[in-house]
Amino acid sequence: MKTQVEFRSNKFPPYDGEEAKINPGLWGKRLAEYFVQKLPQKGIAATSIIPEDWGWYVPVEVAGVKLAICCGHQYGDDDQFLCFTDPSTPIVRSFFKKRDVTAELTKLIDAIGEILASDPDIHDVVWMDGKGR
Repeated sequence: MKTQVEFRSNKFPPYDGEEAKINPGLWGKRLAEYFVQKLPQKGIAATSIIPEDWGWYVPVEVAGVKLAICCGHQYGDDDQFLCFTDPSTPIVRSFFKKRDVTAELTKLIDAIGEILASDPDIHDVVWMDGKGR
């Protein structure tokens, strides 16, 4: 399942001081805010963003299942971004059981794809599995 997407856009420049909340050379808060704004239009609840050392974590809920979009600028060109889902596979393991979230993860991936494809300021969209293929 392709749960990772790279793309290019000049639409998401860093905020002043944003790199102090995550690692130097990384940003993506505007991108995270963009998904919080756009996902409800696709029936996916997203209300907050959380800074991480690698970028921004956007918790979402799809049909009662808690998932997330992880997103941010990549080292390299200023217009290069990466997003991936959490979990990155449709089978979620907990202590004593497995849960199949294929339907919910597919809905999230489809929503991300539609949002990116419908925005003329986003280009060179490439989907991969978690191994970069």
